[in-house]
Amino acid sequence: MPWLQLKAHIAPEQAEPLEELLLAEGATAITLQDAHDDPVFEPERGTAPLWQETVLTGLYDDLEGVNAMLERVRQAWAAEQPEEPCPEIEVELLADRDWEREWMDDFQPLQMGERLWIVPSWHQPPQPNAVNLHLDPGLAFGTGSHATTALCLAWLDGLAVTEALDGQAVLDVGTGSGILAIAALKLGASRAVGTDIDPQALTASRDNAERNGIEEARLRLCYPERLDDAEAFPIVVANILAGPLVELATMIAGHVAPGGRLALSGVLANQAEEVLAAYRDQGLIMDEPVTSEGWARLTGRRPG
Repeated sequence: MPWLQLKAHIAPEQAEPLEELLLAEGATAITLQDAHDDPVFEPERGTAPLWQETVLTGLYDDLEGVNAMLERVRQAWAAEQPEEPCPEIEVELLADRDWEREWMDDFQPLQMGERLWIVPSWHQPPQPNAVNLHLDPGLAFGTGSHATTALCLAWLDGLAVTEALDGQAVLDVGTGSGILAIAALKLGASRAVGTDIDPQALTASRDNAERNGIEEARLRLCYPERLDDAEAFPIVVANILAGPLVELATMIAGHVAPGGRLALSGVLANQAEEVLAAYRDQGLIMDEPVTSEGWARLTGRRPG
């Protein structure tokens, strides 16, 4: 069965009223996407900030009366928002496709470093004897396919090769799907703590930990404010974005134990110096950035 798709380029404040109007007209799904690949920095918990230009898409299974429906939407918008013109709405007919299957087909096993593989939960591991992390990202960020995550995974794999990760405790700030914390545990870490401000991320992380046979005692998941301020870790990773990394530099660096190592990602290459300076100010010795696809991984250590 074909589908009808309505698409509009909107400002953030237009999202909620237009979404309500399209749902009232029988939309089976509403999606919001970034129009320009601009990052959304760490939001306050419970908020859902949008991009400066967002693409709102409504999907319909009823192909009849689309012109009349659009006119009703415009009239309702004019009644509710008389001082602002209704966003222009494009109409497109979509052939019927198995969207979930197409997304799953696009997410393939990925090798990170020498030993680590990220394997979607619906795939068989390409190398059964490798360190295989079985992942279903759910609603949380982190599949390993993005350069920021891949850079951190390769770093953890490198620590494991030199046995620097063996038996160590790891802190993962902004854990997302739990991918970095779980990878560290499968590569030899003794325990890990994953923090995130998003409850969906903590749920996805717990599900992925269970999928990988990680006992609850080895992976603690919590909101950042539940961390013990005095607890220090030999290994700390934070894959968020440059703005939050600078803002949280005191907190993140404060959890790096004497002699401990730190890896930061989510940083564009042209933002690296600002982030490096923030962590040098916290007494850490920072290395030269490692870059991939325009993103940078920043590593360092606290003097022992």
